[in-house]
Amino acid sequence: MQIKSIKAYSLMQPFVGGRYNMSKGRGADGFDAILVSITSDTGVTGWGEMAPLGNFYSAAFAAGARAGVPEIAPHLLGRDPRGLAQINRLMDSVFNGHPYIKAAFDMACCDLTARAAEVPLVTMLGGRESDMADLYKVVTHGSVDAMVDLARRIVGEGFHRLQVKVGGKVHDDIERVTAVAAAVPKGTVIFCDANGGWTAYQARQFADATRAIDYTMEQPCLAIDDCLSVRRSLDKPMVLDESVTSLEQMLEIHRKGAADGLTLKISRLGGVTKTRQIRDVAVDLGFMITVEDTGGAEVDTAAMAHLSLSTPEERRMHAIAFHEWVTVRTARNAPPVVGSRMGVPDGPGLGIDVDPDLLGKPFLELSH
Repeated sequence: MQIKSIKAYSLMQPFVGGRYNMSKGRGADGFDAILVSITSDTGVTGWGEMAPLGNFYSAAFAAGARAGVPEIAPHLLGRDPRGLAQINRLMDSVFNGHPYIKAAFDMACCDLTARAAEVPLVTMLGGRESDMADLYKVVTHGSVDAMVDLARRIVGEGFHRLQVKVGGKVHDDIERVTAVAAAVPKGTVIFCDANGGWTAYQARQFADATRAIDYTMEQPCLAIDDCLSVRRSLDKPMVLDESVTSLEQMLEIHRKGAADGLTLKISRLGGVTKTRQIRDVAVDLGFMITVEDTGGAEVDTAAMAHLSLSTPEERRMHAIAFHEWVTVRTARNAPPVVGSRMGVPDGPGLGIDVDPDLLGKPFLELSH
């Protein structure tokens, strides 16, 4: 089997709820996505997607992805898409760094490989551990009243897991989280996610003032050592997200004892193949795991679902349904969401039936 043709599309995906706000005034109005289709000489097509959250969240940006895709794609023509390790080594050889650009190619090859084998991708990723994964929803950064209203609305929709954005002025965030925790039912799972927005000093101030609240601290500082210094004085679990950029970084976090759990983002790590590798090692090392991404719609959400449901249930934290965030559709179906839980679509590969007519004209078309 050989890769016969590659197409790439660029698509803006506006958010359903308007602007998505984080600390320090950072925000975005939607995902600027790249979708890639890879077709083999046997006629099987696989799809991949990546979408950065603005230019501020990760070392990734949509214009960079659009520029990088034509640099990598020609090298893949004629290659066997089922040789996932070889495909990844090739991409790393011809294009140094920029894992987010490679993520959509790898995802498309994974989808194609599973479709050709006529099995769901979850089977190739280790097997389905459960039928559904618990979902969380985000309480975006804003005024106390706005965050309380949003938290109540999310809980009213049947969700029991909240990620509350913090990382701004410490005393304001203390007020925000205290009010949100008081407004939701006891037993609601709360993650306080600073997205690396605090110094260690500020994070310890927040932790000390909120000891009476039951929550998990997520990425208080950018540097692993700063997060470790916070964790040493913290009486709550710690999850790292932005710090997990590679297998080596994950092993450093483990060696230092800097976290109890990890959030793995597919595009940050370079694709499904590398995410699966890091996930498997992290599970064996005892970490709790969330698998998600920086953004996307049906295709990317399906990849997150397959990785989540192939993660041992006792090691899985939760998942997120990004396709419900956006106002545009890219496929005729989507990962099934029932209440506050998500499964994988029926069918081989990702199980997503992408409709190219919804994507517009490709900005890249290559054939072998």
